[in-house]
Amino acid sequence: MPSMAMTGPTPCSSMSNHTKERVTMTKVTLENFYSNLIAQHEEREMRQKKLEQMMEEEGLKDEEKRLRRSAHAQKETEFLRLKRTRLGLEDFESLKVIGRGAFGEVRLVQKKDTGHVYAMKILRKADMLEKEQVGHIRAERDILVEADSLWVVKMFYSFQDKLNLYLIMEFLPGGDMMTLLMKKDTLTEEETQFYIAETVLAIDSIHQLGFIHRDIKPDNLLLDSKNMNSKRKAETWKRNRRQLAFSTVGTPDYIAPEVFMQTGYNKLCDWWSLGVIMYEMLIGYPPFCSETPQETYKKVMNWKETLTFPPEVPISDKAKDLILRFCCEWEHRIGASGVEEIKSNPFFEGVDWEHIRERPAAISIEIKSIDDTSNFDEFPESDILKPTVATSNHPETDYKNKDWVFINYTYKRFEGLTARGAIPSYMKGGK
Repeated sequence: MPSMAMTGPTPCSSMSNHTKERVTMTKVTLENFYSNLIAQHEEREMRQKKLEQMMEEEGLKDEEKRLRRSAHAQKETEFLRLKRTRLGLEDFESLKVIGRGAFGEVRLVQKKDTGHVYAMKILRKADMLEKEQVGHIRAERDILVEADSLWVVKMFYSFQDKLNLYLIMEFLPGGDMMTLLMKKDTLTEEETQFYIAETVLAIDSIHQLGFIHRDIKPDNLLLDSKNMNSKRKAETWKRNRRQLAFSTVGTPDYIAPEVFMQTGYNKLCDWWSLGVIMYEMLIGYPPFCSETPQETYKKVMNWKETLTFPPEVPISDKAKDLILRFCCEWEHRIGASGVEEIKSNPFFEGVDWEHIRERPAAISIEIKSIDDTSNFDEFPESDILKPTVATSNHPETDYKNKDWVFINYTYKRFEGLTARGAIPSYMKGGK
Protein backbone atom coordinates (compact mmCIF):
# COMPACT_ATOMS: atom_id res chain seq x y z
CA MET A 1 0.00 0.00 0.00
CA PRO A 2 1.69 3.29 -1.13
CA SER A 3 1.87 6.05 1.45
CA MET A 4 -0.22 9.14 0.78
CA ALA A 5 1.54 12.51 0.46
CA MET A 6 -0.26 15.64 1.63
CA THR A 7 -0.38 18.44 -0.98
CA GLY A 8 -1.26 22.11 -0.53
CA PRO A 9 -1.09 24.23 2.58
CA THR A 10 -3.78 22.42 4.62
CA PRO A 11 -2.12 21.01 7.76
CA CYS A 12 -3.15 17.52 8.88
CA SER A 13 -4.32 18.76 12.28
CA SER A 14 -7.19 20.71 10.70
CA MET A 15 -8.77 17.56 9.28
CA SER A 16 -12.18 17.00 10.86
CA ASN A 17 -12.85 13.88 12.93
CA HIS A 18 -15.44 12.78 10.37
CA THR A 19 -12.84 12.99 7.55
CA LYS A 20 -10.24 11.14 9.64
CA GLU A 21 -12.76 8.37 10.28
CA ARG A 22 -13.59 8.15 6.55
CA VAL A 23 -9.86 7.91 5.69
CA THR A 24 -9.37 5.16 8.27
CA MET A 25 -12.46 3.31 7.04
CA THR A 26 -11.24 3.42 3.41
CA LYS A 27 -7.74 2.24 4.40
CA VAL A 28 -9.11 -0.64 6.51
CA THR A 29 -11.56 -1.66 3.75
CA LEU A 30 -8.83 -1.81 1.07
CA GLU A 31 -6.35 -3.64 3.29
CA ASN A 32 -9.07 -6.07 4.29
CA PHE A 33 -10.04 -6.74 0.65
CA TYR A 34 -6.49 -7.64 -0.44
CA SER A 35 -5.61 -9.64 2.67
CA ASN A 36 -8.82 -11.66 2.21
CA LEU A 37 -7.91 -12.48 -1.40
CA ILE A 38 -4.47 -13.74 -0.34
CA ALA A 39 -5.92 -15.72 2.60
CA GLN A 40 -8.56 -17.39 0.40
CA HIS A 41 -5.90 -18.46 -2.13
CA GLU A 42 -3.66 -19.87 0.64
CA GLU A 43 -6.57 -21.74 2.26
CA ARG A 44 -7.56 -23.29 -1.07
CA GLU A 45 -3.98 -24.46 -1.70
CA MET A 46 -3.81 -25.89 1.82
CA ARG A 47 -7.03 -27.89 1.30
CA GLN A 48 -5.64 -29.27 -1.98
CA LYS A 49 -2.39 -30.24 -0.25
CA LYS A 50 -4.34 -31.94 2.56
CA LEU A 51 -6.38 -33.92 0.01
CA GLU A 52 -3.25 -35.15 -1.81
CA GLN A 53 -1.66 -36.13 1.50
CA MET A 54 -4.75 -38.08 2.60
CA MET A 55 -4.94 -39.93 -0.73
CA GLU A 56 -1.27 -40.92 -0.47
CA GLU A 57 -1.80 -42.20 3.09
CA GLU A 58 -4.83 -44.20 1.94
CA GLY A 59 -2.84 -45.65 -0.98
CA LEU A 60 -5.53 -44.87 -3.58
CA LYS A 61 -5.21 -45.97 -7.21
CA ASP A 62 -4.96 -43.32 -9.96
CA GLU A 63 -8.61 -43.63 -11.00
CA GLU A 64 -9.80 -43.29 -7.39
CA LYS A 65 -7.56 -40.24 -6.99
CA ARG A 66 -9.01 -38.68 -10.14
CA LEU A 67 -12.58 -39.14 -8.86
CA ARG A 68 -11.67 -37.75 -5.43
CA ARG A 69 -9.98 -34.68 -7.02
CA SER A 70 -13.01 -34.11 -9.23
CA ALA A 71 -15.38 -34.22 -6.23
CA HIS A 72 -13.09 -31.87 -4.32
CA ALA A 73 -12.96 -29.40 -7.22
CA GLN A 74 -16.77 -29.43 -7.37
CA LYS A 75 -16.93 -28.71 -3.65
CA GLU A 76 -14.47 -25.82 -4.07
CA THR A 77 -16.70 -24.36 -6.82
CA GLU A 78 -19.75 -24.68 -4.56
CA PHE A 79 -17.83 -23.02 -1.75
CA LEU A 80 -16.84 -20.12 -4.00
CA ARG A 81 -20.51 -19.70 -4.92
CA LEU A 82 -21.45 -19.82 -1.24
CA LYS A 83 -18.79 -17.18 -0.42
CA ARG A 84 -20.24 -14.89 -3.08
CA THR A 85 -23.78 -15.42 -1.81
CA ARG A 86 -24.83 -12.82 0.69
CA LEU A 87 -26.07 -14.74 3.70
CA GLY A 88 -28.68 -13.01 5.84
CA LEU A 89 -31.45 -13.44 8.39
CA GLU A 90 -33.91 -14.30 5.64
CA ASP A 91 -31.97 -17.55 5.00
CA PHE A 92 -32.85 -18.88 8.47
CA GLU A 93 -36.09 -19.70 10.21
CA SER A 94 -36.04 -18.88 13.93
CA LEU A 95 -37.44 -21.80 15.96
CA LYS A 96 -36.89 -20.82 19.61
CA VAL A 97 -34.88 -18.60 21.98
CA ILE A 98 -32.53 -20.93 23.93
CA GLY A 99 -30.28 -18.43 25.71
CA ARG A 100 -30.01 -14.79 26.69
CA GLY A 101 -27.04 -12.69 27.79
CA ALA A 102 -25.81 -9.16 28.28
CA PHE A 103 -25.42 -8.25 24.59
CA GLY A 104 -28.02 -10.39 22.89
CA GLU A 105 -29.39 -13.90 22.72
CA VAL A 106 -29.03 -17.37 21.22
CA ARG A 107 -31.75 -18.90 19.04
CA LEU A 108 -32.28 -22.34 17.59
CA VAL A 109 -32.62 -21.78 13.83
CA GLN A 110 -33.04 -23.85 10.67
CA LYS A 111 -31.40 -22.98 7.37
CA LYS A 112 -34.26 -22.84 4.87
CA ASP A 113 -32.50 -24.33 1.83
CA THR A 114 -30.82 -27.30 3.55
CA GLY A 115 -32.92 -27.89 6.67
CA HIS A 116 -29.77 -27.92 8.83
CA VAL A 117 -30.32 -26.90 12.45
CA TYR A 118 -27.93 -24.42 14.12
CA ALA A 119 -27.56 -22.20 17.17
CA MET A 120 -27.62 -18.54 16.09
CA LYS A 121 -25.91 -16.09 18.44
CA ILE A 122 -27.24 -12.56 17.93
CA LEU A 123 -25.22 -9.63 19.32
CA ARG A 124 -26.42 -6.00 19.32
CA LYS A 125 -23.78 -3.72 17.77
CA ALA A 126 -24.94 -0.61 19.63
CA ASP A 127 -24.62 -2.29 23.03
CA MET A 128 -21.16 -3.63 22.23
CA LEU A 129 -19.95 -0.22 21.07
CA GLU A 130 -21.42 1.44 24.15
CA LYS A 131 -19.78 -1.06 26.53
CA GLU A 132 -16.54 -1.17 24.49
CA GLN A 133 -16.81 -4.91 23.91
CA VAL A 134 -15.90 -4.95 20.20
CA GLY A 135 -12.41 -6.36 20.89
CA HIS A 136 -13.77 -9.23 23.01
CA ILE A 137 -16.40 -10.12 20.41
CA ARG A 138 -13.78 -10.06 17.65
CA ALA A 139 -11.55 -12.38 19.73
CA GLU A 140 -14.47 -14.79 20.21
CA ARG A 141 -15.10 -14.89 16.47
CA ASP A 142 -11.39 -15.42 15.75
CA ILE A 143 -11.19 -18.35 18.19
CA LEU A 144 -14.24 -19.97 16.57
CA VAL A 145 -12.76 -19.48 13.08
CA GLU A 146 -9.31 -20.81 13.95
CA ALA A 147 -10.28 -23.62 16.30
CA ASP A 148 -10.56 -26.97 14.61
CA SER A 149 -11.10 -28.88 17.80
CA LEU A 150 -13.61 -31.30 19.24
CA TRP A 151 -13.58 -29.12 22.37
CA VAL A 152 -14.59 -25.83 20.76
CA VAL A 153 -18.09 -25.38 19.37
CA LYS A 154 -17.89 -25.20 15.56
CA MET A 155 -18.91 -21.98 13.84
CA PHE A 156 -20.15 -22.35 10.26
CA TYR A 157 -21.04 -18.81 9.26
CA SER A 158 -21.00 -15.27 10.58
CA PHE A 159 -22.62 -12.19 9.05
CA GLN A 160 -24.04 -8.83 10.06
CA ASP A 161 -26.64 -6.20 9.30
CA LYS A 162 -27.07 -2.59 10.49
CA LEU A 163 -28.19 -3.63 13.96
CA ASN A 164 -26.60 -6.96 14.86
CA LEU A 165 -23.78 -9.45 14.42
CA TYR A 166 -24.80 -13.08 13.82
CA LEU A 167 -22.78 -16.24 14.52
CA ILE A 168 -24.18 -19.49 13.13
CA MET A 169 -22.80 -22.33 15.26
CA GLU A 170 -23.36 -26.04 15.72
CA PHE A 171 -26.27 -26.70 18.08
CA LEU A 172 -25.39 -28.88 21.07
CA PRO A 173 -28.69 -30.17 22.49
CA GLY A 174 -27.21 -31.02 25.91
CA GLY A 175 -27.54 -27.46 27.26
CA ASP A 176 -24.83 -25.82 29.38
CA MET A 177 -23.14 -26.50 32.69
CA MET A 178 -24.94 -23.62 34.41
CA THR A 179 -28.32 -25.23 33.69
CA LEU A 180 -27.03 -28.60 34.92
CA LEU A 181 -25.66 -27.09 38.15
CA MET A 182 -28.95 -25.27 38.78
CA LYS A 183 -30.89 -28.54 38.42
CA LYS A 184 -28.65 -30.47 40.83
CA ASP A 185 -27.60 -29.50 44.35
CA THR A 186 -24.04 -30.75 43.93
CA LEU A 187 -22.13 -33.18 41.72
CA THR A 188 -20.35 -36.26 43.05
CA GLU A 189 -16.54 -36.32 42.94
CA GLU A 190 -16.67 -38.85 40.10
CA GLU A 191 -18.98 -36.59 38.05
CA THR A 192 -16.84 -33.57 38.89
CA GLN A 193 -13.68 -35.42 37.85
CA PHE A 194 -15.25 -36.21 34.45
CA TYR A 195 -16.42 -32.67 33.66
CA ILE A 196 -13.32 -30.91 35.02
CA ALA A 197 -11.05 -33.30 33.07
CA GLU A 198 -12.96 -32.55 29.85
CA THR A 199 -12.73 -28.81 30.55
CA VAL A 200 -8.96 -29.10 31.14
CA LEU A 201 -8.62 -30.46 27.58
CA ALA A 202 -10.95 -27.78 26.19
CA ILE A 203 -9.02 -24.91 27.86
CA ASP A 204 -5.70 -26.40 26.74
CA SER A 205 -6.92 -26.57 23.12
CA ILE A 206 -7.67 -22.81 23.26
CA HIS A 207 -4.29 -22.07 24.83
CA GLN A 208 -2.56 -24.05 22.07
CA LEU A 209 -4.09 -21.66 19.54
CA GLY A 210 -2.43 -18.80 21.39
CA PHE A 211 -5.64 -17.47 22.98
CA ILE A 212 -6.50 -16.76 26.61
CA HIS A 213 -10.23 -17.28 27.23
CA ARG A 214 -10.48 -15.08 30.35
CA ASP A 215 -14.21 -15.74 30.73
CA ILE A 216 -14.41 -19.42 31.73
CA LYS A 217 -17.71 -19.95 33.58
CA PRO A 218 -20.45 -22.61 33.65
CA ASP A 219 -22.54 -20.64 31.10
CA ASN A 220 -19.74 -21.16 28.55
CA LEU A 221 -19.33 -24.90 29.16
CA LEU A 222 -21.73 -26.49 26.70
CA LEU A 223 -22.74 -30.22 27.08
CA ASP A 224 -22.05 -31.87 23.42
CA SER A 225 -27.43 -12.73 53.58
CA LYS A 226 -24.38 -13.27 55.91
CA ASN A 227 -23.86 -16.37 58.12
CA MET A 228 -26.12 -18.45 55.92
CA ASN A 229 -25.56 -22.20 56.03
CA SER A 230 -24.43 -23.82 52.78
CA LYS A 231 -27.93 -25.01 51.76
CA ARG A 232 -29.45 -21.54 52.10
CA LYS A 233 -26.40 -20.01 50.42
CA ALA A 234 -26.81 -22.39 47.46
CA GLU A 235 -30.54 -21.54 47.15
CA THR A 236 -29.83 -17.78 47.17
CA TRP A 237 -27.05 -18.20 44.62
CA LYS A 238 -29.28 -20.16 42.25
CA ARG A 239 -32.10 -17.63 42.61
CA ASN A 240 -29.81 -14.74 41.59
CA ARG A 241 -27.73 -16.59 39.00
CA ARG A 242 -29.98 -16.09 35.96
CA GLN A 243 -30.21 -12.34 36.48
CA LEU A 244 -26.41 -12.13 36.64
CA ALA A 245 -26.17 -13.91 33.28
CA PHE A 246 -28.51 -11.37 31.68
CA SER A 247 -26.93 -8.23 33.14
CA THR A 248 -24.21 -6.26 31.38
CA VAL A 249 -22.28 -6.19 34.65
CA GLY A 250 -22.11 -9.98 34.77
CA THR A 251 -20.61 -11.84 37.69
CA PRO A 252 -16.98 -11.54 38.78
CA ASP A 253 -17.26 -14.91 40.59
CA TYR A 254 -15.06 -16.82 38.13
CA ILE A 255 -12.53 -14.12 37.23
CA ALA A 256 -8.96 -14.42 38.54
CA PRO A 257 -7.79 -11.58 40.82
CA GLU A 258 -4.87 -10.67 38.52
CA VAL A 259 -7.33 -9.94 35.67
CA PHE A 260 -8.80 -7.14 37.81
CA MET A 261 -5.34 -5.69 38.45
CA GLN A 262 -3.72 -3.26 36.03
CA THR A 263 -0.47 -5.21 36.08
CA GLY A 264 -1.33 -7.77 33.38
CA TYR A 265 -2.18 -11.47 33.34
CA ASN A 266 -1.46 -14.62 31.32
CA LYS A 267 -3.20 -17.87 30.34
CA LEU A 268 -3.01 -19.14 33.95
CA CYS A 269 -6.05 -16.97 34.73
CA ASP A 270 -8.19 -19.62 32.99
CA TRP A 271 -7.06 -22.29 35.47
CA TRP A 272 -8.19 -20.09 38.39
CA SER A 273 -11.67 -19.97 36.81
CA LEU A 274 -11.69 -23.76 36.52
CA GLY A 275 -10.90 -24.04 40.24
CA VAL A 276 -13.90 -21.83 41.05
CA ILE A 277 -16.15 -24.00 38.85
CA MET A 278 -14.84 -27.16 40.52
CA TYR A 279 -15.64 -25.69 43.96
CA GLU A 280 -19.17 -24.84 42.76
CA MET A 281 -19.73 -28.38 41.43
CA LEU A 282 -18.80 -29.96 44.76
CA ILE A 283 -20.11 -27.36 47.25
CA GLY A 284 -23.20 -26.06 45.43
CA TYR A 285 -22.18 -22.40 44.99
CA PRO A 286 -18.92 -20.61 44.05
CA PRO A 287 -16.49 -19.64 46.86
CA PHE A 288 -16.86 -15.85 46.55
CA CYS A 289 -20.63 -15.57 45.92
CA SER A 290 -22.30 -12.56 47.57
CA GLU A 291 -25.45 -10.48 47.33
CA THR A 292 -23.80 -7.96 44.96
CA PRO A 293 -21.07 -8.09 42.28
CA GLN A 294 -19.17 -5.40 44.25
CA GLU A 295 -19.09 -7.62 47.33
CA THR A 296 -18.01 -10.61 45.22
CA TYR A 297 -15.18 -8.54 43.71
CA LYS A 298 -13.94 -7.65 47.21
CA LYS A 299 -13.99 -11.33 48.22
CA VAL A 300 -12.07 -12.37 45.07
CA MET A 301 -9.39 -9.75 45.75
CA ASN A 302 -9.20 -10.90 49.38
CA TRP A 303 -9.22 -14.61 48.44
CA LYS A 304 -6.59 -15.65 51.00
CA GLU A 305 -9.14 -14.98 53.76
CA THR A 306 -12.40 -15.67 51.91
CA LEU A 307 -11.61 -18.97 50.14
CA THR A 308 -12.86 -21.44 52.76
CA PHE A 309 -14.64 -24.80 52.68
CA PRO A 310 -17.92 -25.23 54.65
CA PRO A 311 -17.57 -28.10 57.14
CA GLU A 312 -21.15 -29.28 56.52
CA VAL A 313 -20.28 -30.20 52.88
CA PRO A 314 -17.34 -32.60 53.22
CA ILE A 315 -15.12 -33.15 50.19
CA SER A 316 -11.97 -35.25 49.77
CA ASP A 317 -8.49 -33.90 50.48
CA LYS A 318 -7.56 -34.61 46.83
CA ALA A 319 -10.40 -32.37 45.61
CA LYS A 320 -9.65 -29.63 48.14
CA ASP A 321 -5.95 -29.70 47.24
CA LEU A 322 -6.61 -29.32 43.50
CA ILE A 323 -9.01 -26.40 44.05
CA LEU A 324 -6.32 -24.66 46.15
CA ARG A 325 -3.72 -25.40 43.43
CA PHE A 326 -5.99 -23.69 40.87
CA CYS A 327 -7.04 -20.81 43.13
CA CYS A 328 -3.76 -19.35 44.38
CA GLU A 329 -1.15 -16.76 43.30
CA TRP A 330 -0.57 -17.16 39.57
CA GLU A 331 3.17 -17.71 40.11
CA HIS A 332 2.42 -20.89 42.10
CA ARG A 333 -0.65 -22.01 40.15
CA ILE A 334 -0.87 -25.51 38.74
CA GLY A 335 -0.50 -25.50 34.95
CA ALA A 336 2.39 -23.01 34.99
CA SER A 337 4.71 -25.71 33.61
CA GLY A 338 2.11 -27.03 31.16
CA VAL A 339 -1.11 -29.03 31.05
CA GLU A 340 0.65 -32.32 31.94
CA GLU A 341 1.14 -30.97 35.46
CA ILE A 342 -2.67 -30.74 35.79
CA LYS A 343 -3.35 -34.14 34.20
CA SER A 344 -1.00 -35.88 36.63
CA ASN A 345 -2.69 -34.39 39.73
CA PRO A 346 -3.96 -37.14 42.12
CA PHE A 347 -7.57 -35.93 41.74
CA PHE A 348 -7.51 -37.16 38.12
CA GLU A 349 -6.25 -40.64 39.02
CA GLY A 350 -7.84 -43.20 36.70
CA VAL A 351 -8.75 -40.70 33.95
CA ASP A 352 -8.08 -42.06 30.45
CA TRP A 353 -7.15 -38.72 28.87
CA GLU A 354 -6.73 -40.19 25.38
CA HIS A 355 -10.23 -41.68 25.19
CA ILE A 356 -12.29 -39.45 27.49
CA ARG A 357 -14.60 -38.35 24.65
CA GLU A 358 -15.54 -41.95 23.94
CA ARG A 359 -16.64 -42.51 27.53
CA PRO A 360 -20.38 -42.04 28.30
CA ALA A 361 -21.13 -38.73 30.01
CA ALA A 362 -21.01 -38.77 33.83
CA ILE A 363 -24.62 -37.52 33.89
CA SER A 364 -26.60 -38.92 30.99
CA ILE A 365 -28.66 -36.41 29.07
CA GLU A 366 -31.57 -37.61 26.98
CA ILE A 367 -31.73 -36.13 23.50
CA LYS A 368 -34.85 -36.99 21.49
CA SER A 369 -34.01 -35.16 18.26
CA ILE A 370 -31.52 -32.76 16.71
CA ASP A 371 -33.79 -29.81 17.57
CA ASP A 372 -34.63 -31.01 21.10
CA THR A 373 -34.43 -27.98 23.45
CA SER A 374 -35.63 -29.70 26.64
CA ASN A 375 -32.18 -29.22 28.25
CA PHE A 376 -32.44 -25.44 27.91
CA ASP A 377 -34.41 -22.95 30.00
CA GLU A 378 -37.60 -21.42 28.63
CA PHE A 379 -37.17 -17.86 27.36
CA PRO A 380 -39.90 -15.49 26.16
CA GLU A 381 -39.67 -14.15 22.61
CA SER A 382 -37.80 -10.84 22.30
CA ASP A 383 -37.72 -7.90 19.91
CA ILE A 384 -33.98 -8.01 19.15
CA LEU A 385 -34.67 -8.41 15.42
CA LYS A 386 -37.16 -5.54 15.23
CA PRO A 387 -35.42 -2.34 14.04
CA THR A 388 -37.93 0.11 15.55
CA VAL A 389 -37.36 -1.19 19.07
CA ALA A 390 -33.66 -1.96 18.71
CA THR A 391 -32.84 1.62 17.72
CA SER A 392 -35.07 3.39 20.22
CA ASN A 393 -32.33 3.75 22.84
CA HIS A 394 -29.54 4.09 20.31
CA PRO A 395 -30.39 6.45 17.42
CA GLU A 396 -28.93 4.95 14.26
CA THR A 397 -26.75 8.00 13.62
CA ASP A 398 -24.98 7.36 16.94
CA TYR A 399 -23.32 4.20 15.70
CA LYS A 400 -23.82 4.09 11.94
CA ASN A 401 -20.48 5.79 11.32
CA LYS A 402 -18.75 3.38 13.72
CA ASP A 403 -19.91 0.35 11.74
CA TRP A 404 -16.54 -0.06 10.02
CA VAL A 405 -15.07 -1.45 13.27
CA PHE A 406 -17.03 -4.65 12.52
CA ILE A 407 -15.39 -5.03 9.09
CA ASN A 408 -14.31 -8.55 8.05
CA TYR A 409 -16.67 -10.14 10.56
CA THR A 410 -18.32 -12.23 7.84
CA TYR A 411 -17.15 -15.86 7.60
CA LYS A 412 -18.18 -19.08 5.87
CA ARG A 413 -16.64 -22.44 6.80
CA PHE A 414 -15.64 -24.79 3.97
CA GLU A 415 -16.84 -27.82 5.96
CA GLY A 416 -20.23 -26.11 6.35
CA LEU A 417 -21.15 -27.44 2.91
CA THR A 418 -21.06 -31.04 4.08
CA ALA A 419 -22.56 -30.54 7.55
CA ARG A 420 -25.79 -32.45 7.94
CA GLY A 421 -28.59 -31.97 10.42
CA ALA A 422 -27.91 -35.16 12.37
CA ILE A 423 -26.75 -35.55 15.96
CA PRO A 424 -22.94 -35.91 15.86
CA SER A 425 -21.84 -39.38 17.02
CA TYR A 426 -20.05 -37.98 20.07
CA MET A 427 -23.30 -36.33 21.20
CA LYS A 428 -25.18 -39.63 21.36
CA GLY A 429 -23.44 -40.55 24.62
CA GLY A 430 -25.08 -37.52 26.22
CA LYS A 431 -22.10 -35.20 26.35
